[in-house]
Amino acid sequence: MKKLSIIACLTIAVSVFTFTSCSTDENQTVTNFNNLTMADEFNTPGAPDPTIWDYNIGTGDNGWGNNDLQYYTDREENIVVEDGMLKITARQESFEGSGYTSSRILTKGKFEQQYGRWEARIQMPWGQGIWPAFWMLGADIDDNPWPQAGEIDVVEFRGQEPTTIYAGLHGPEYNGGEAVYKTYDLENDRFDTGFHIFGIEWGSGYVNFYVDDVLFNQITPSDVPGEWVFDKPFFIIINMAVGGNFGGSPNSSTVFPQEMLVDYVRVYAAD
Repeated sequence: MKKLSIIACLTIAVSVFTFTSCSTDENQTVTNFNNLTMADEFNTPGAPDPTIWDYNIGTGDNGWGNNDLQYYTDREENIVVEDGMLKITARQESFEGSGYTSSRILTKGKFEQQYGRWEARIQMPWGQGIWPAFWMLGADIDDNPWPQAGEIDVVEFRGQEPTTIYAGLHGPEYNGGEAVYKTYDLENDRFDTGFHIFGIEWGSGYVNFYVDDVLFNQITPSDVPGEWVFDKPFFIIINMAVGGNFGGSPNSSTVFPQEMLVDYVRVYAAD
């Protein structure tokens, strides 16, 4: 994808963004979601708020379905709230048969919502084989297994590509390497050297993707080669994987430990 110029490629109207990537035109519907329904500002030191977050523990099935190398824990060494932010730390260590540890938290059963604006302010880690993400799964996943439940990737990051993020959708006929995705590139900056806001605005029949309030992608039912499964409640997952199919394994250049820093998570609904 070409790097985007806000001035050259983004025009604002009253209720519609006309997005021009300089080679294609897309009409972008923007809904103003102003009703705050969930927020974690990470201001209380210690473990993440148990009224909002739960943990995935262990190695999952086949490395969480992606050949990940880490063991997810709820230890303070891997996840803690301090200094006004959530810190997820990936470590290279021998633990329960794995060579790496990290953490993965989720709002399943605690917070789920259909539609709205979902955003997080994050500073990414870096390095070959480091794979942080802020993403969502359909709340019916226990009865409707992936990929039928649907997946919204607000942001995924390959640590070896510090200027690029990935965002998109997985569904029944478009998942894994066939997911509907787009990238966004920073110019003269990196995602691991400062905080950036990653978000979606999601309504009936569309998902809009943002970085720092710059809208860079819209996906609608006409853009996916199969069933649209995004008109139902979803929940949040935040994690940092090590290795796996997306970014490959760490190598001798990868420095540990690595930290994923989350300043806040906020979700809004329509008034």
